[in-house]
Amino acid sequence: MATNEGKYSTVHYRNYLKLDKILSAQNLRSEVQEENAAHDEMLFIIVHQTYELWFKQIIHELQSVVKLFTMEKVDEKTIGNSIIRLERVVDIQKILIDQIGIMETMTPLDFLDFRKYLFPASGFQSFQFRKIENLLGLETPQRMTYNGCPYSSVFSPEKEEELMQLEKDTSLFEAMEGWLERTPFLKLGSFNFLEEYKKAVGRMLDTEKKAIKSSEYLTEHEVEMRIKMLEGTDNYFGVVLDKEKYLKMQETGEIRMSYEATISALFINLYRDEPILHLPYKLLMCMIEIDDALTTWRYRHAQMVLRMLGNKMGTGGSSGHTYLNATAQKHMIFKDLHNISTLLIPRSEIPKLPESLEKQLSYYYTNQ
Repeated sequence: MATNEGKYSTVHYRNYLKLDKILSAQNLRSEVQEENAAHDEMLFIIVHQTYELWFKQIIHELQSVVKLFTMEKVDEKTIGNSIIRLERVVDIQKILIDQIGIMETMTPLDFLDFRKYLFPASGFQSFQFRKIENLLGLETPQRMTYNGCPYSSVFSPEKEEELMQLEKDTSLFEAMEGWLERTPFLKLGSFNFLEEYKKAVGRMLDTEKKAIKSSEYLTEHEVEMRIKMLEGTDNYFGVVLDKEKYLKMQETGEIRMSYEATISALFINLYRDEPILHLPYKLLMCMIEIDDALTTWRYRHAQMVLRMLGNKMGTGGSSGHTYLNATAQKHMIFKDLHNISTLLIPRSEIPKLPESLEKQLSYYYTNQ
């Protein structure tokens, strides 16, 4: 009589996780070069190996989300699954930031015990990290150069070609931009969202201007300065309300996201309390959180390098802390989504939606 005993092969924990291979991959160069190995080189290796494992998981999640959002139709199930995966990326990023604290248990002198054996190895040579940047949507013109050379120059021709192909493929930024452009929130029938929004912005700015002028606590000079600052905000509102101005700023690189995608993101942010917009809003917040966490990681990494090396040159030949610190701001990818906050207005000023449109944005069963 046939049984199911042979249907599944037995798997041991150690073999399934390939622990022999993983746990034998910590080869201390100081141990080979000197009589006594540098104690903290083990920590240095394990932390960086752990980073690479987490990078692999992040790539796995990002690739799946990009694939889901490049489909012709993106339904609610896709959005929900994507949010779960992107939130997982954010949680992993938090671990990556915390790991810097573990690295900082090593003192500068401890690091100098084995640093001389690392040349010319460098974190700049992390292929997976460059893949993450490309998958998210960091473009070459936006990048800080690596010793005046392209960021991909430190890799083999095969790896360099793979990175160049990733730049040509759809990134998360482009996938999200395309989805925003396709969302039905831009087709609102007789409701002219931009016109109503323009009126609301005008009311809000008038109210703020009156409050500044009537304040008993501000000097004449302070009133003048605040009015100027308010007018600067007014100019920014003017850009999104004037498509031609917006496109000119896009041409100069001041803005990256398309006009249609920006208006859609603004609508989602303003009317996020409508049931149908809960998930889209959460999705946009995931993009911002990923950007925030990556910026925080870059900054913490730069500060760690400053603590360990001061102004010494990096092992890979970069300017070390100076380079890393500059990338924290310049390499932001979803800055346009951050800037939506500049365009938000108080809930009390948000234009009232027509009843028919409000119904479309609600759960069907609640409007019977």
